[in-house]
Amino acid sequence: MKVSECKQIFEMLSEYLDKELSDDICQDIDSHIAGCPPCVEFVESLKKSMHLCRSCKSMDEPAPLGAAARDDLYAAYKKAVEERKKAQA
Repeated sequence: MKVSECKQIFEMLSEYLDKELSDDICQDIDSHIAGCPPCVEFVESLKKSMHLCRSCKSMDEPAPLGAAARDDLYAAYKKAVEERKKAQA
């Protein structure tokens, strides 16, 4: 498969950057990107975005719930279950 159009490149960039494509396709993409300033710009932007997403992953994880919050959540759950039972009766 000869990859030569920007649209084809854009469709495969994630797999390309994750090294999930065959060597032949990667070589075609490398050749195209080398001579296409818009693709170079897009690849660099995608690389930065991927790096930012990977580096922020641990910061997005919520802290564990404290005992009081767990108790409140469990009480709200029990209340909702009881109300549902009453509504079904």
